Amino acid sequence: MPACDSNPEATYKAVILLGGPAKGTRFRPLSLDQPVPLMSIGGYPLIFHHVEACAAVPGMREIILIGYYPKDQLSQFVDECQRKFGIRMRYLQEFTPLGTAGGLYHFRDQIMLGDPAAFFVMNSDVCCDFSLADMLAKHRPGTYTVMCTEATRSQSVQYGCAVIRKGTDEIMHYVEKPATFVSTMINCGVYILSPSIFQYLKSAVKVHKDAHFTFDLSSQCNECVQMEQEVFQPLASRNCLFAYVTTRFWSQVKTAGAAIYANRHMLELYRTSHPDRLATAQSIPDGPKIIGNVYIHPTATVSPTAVLGPNVSVERFVTIGNGARVRESILLQGAVVRDHACVLFAVLGSSATIGEWTRVEGTPTDPNPNKPFAKIETKDLFNEKGQLNPSCTVIGSHVSVAPETIVRNSIVLRAQRVGSQLQKPNYPVILQIVLATYKLWCQFSLT
Repeated sequence: MPACDSNPEATYKAVILLGGPAKGTRFRPLSLDQPVPLMSIGGYPLIFHHVEACAAVPGMREIILIGYYPKDQLSQFVDECQRKFGIRMRYLQEFTPLGTAGGLYHFRDQIMLGDPAAFFVMNSDVCCDFSLADMLAKHRPGTYTVMCTEATRSQSVQYGCAVIRKGTDEIMHYVEKPATFVSTMINCGVYILSPSIFQYLKSAVKVHKDAHFTFDLSSQCNECVQMEQEVFQPLASRNCLFAYVTTRFWSQVKTAGAAIYANRHMLELYRTSHPDRLATAQSIPDGPKIIGNVYIHPTATVSPTAVLGPNVSVERFVTIGNGARVRESILLQGAVVRDHACVLFAVLGSSATIGEWTRVEGTPTDPNPNKPFAKIETKDLFNEKGQLNPSCTVIGSHVSVAPETIVRNSIVLRAQRVGSQLQKPNYPVILQIVLATYKLWCQFSLT
């Protein structure tokens, strides 16, 4: 079959599925202040990278956001993206969570307005090196293309698994989070769908409603239909569902630890795609010492004696004091890092304050580098014993951490105060010497 790009006049749309406030609980307390899709990755909201990739596709006419968040939480982002990329964008709010297929079917008339040749569908909780133009070039008209990547055998069962026929790339079998091993090829949450998909969506919605019919009018509206289980699974082996296999970076972003991991890779992608976004000694004369890839918003104030990097994102209106050390971290809007503080593997919420000589440190949750195709593990917040699993440290918004405090492998809820100078004990002389030595080590460690 000819590819979609054989028609240079063809137009396309993109739909980004945002979910709603009920999702993203593993991002708390950060998700209490803003929608998870607006979480900063590489200095920009997570779905900004989706919009940027879609806007670069030739023939793209409109980008539609579908979710259950209140409109006022997305309006500013939509307006800014429309001005930046010069493309029409809309946010369509669901009346109730409708799932990955229910939302598409509910807003089918809005999506098909203008008769696009095909439309992209993207989950908002993924971060990757989008190769949408290449994916579109290999898309077959009238069919449905699923972006896939390879995972380890043990991790594949945590995702949607596809059995792909060699030579044709047809998906012969699809199972969402199987109980046993099916395939190492997993669903990336990025699709190209032809307009004929709506007939299958209609059938899936009808089957779902019939299966969940109830006479109880007081019960919650049950129209949450999932694309993966209720549409893709029946379509497999019908010669209409195909895979586009990518070997580029891809990761889910469901936790703060995954956000730090995605932030690292997004900053690395900037080296080739947007080198102007990376801070360098040339771009910031008389600025801080920069190690590796670092993003610093122009409104941020960073001391020349601070050391940043590698893999640090500094959002707008952040303040970093003298001798501070920041590494493998994300500092959200208005965060303050006082003099000689050390921040490692952490996310600082908006307007959080880290006191002088304080150390905030988390544990890396990177994939096993010795296993090819390994993905980041999305562990539960607590283990079976009720203990917090080691991960990055998250400091909620408006949190104040007192000077000379150590915060390690912790999640601090917003608007809290950690440590207190008033309760600081009167240390013996020997302990004061140890504390002074530790201060010097904090200042010069990992530089």
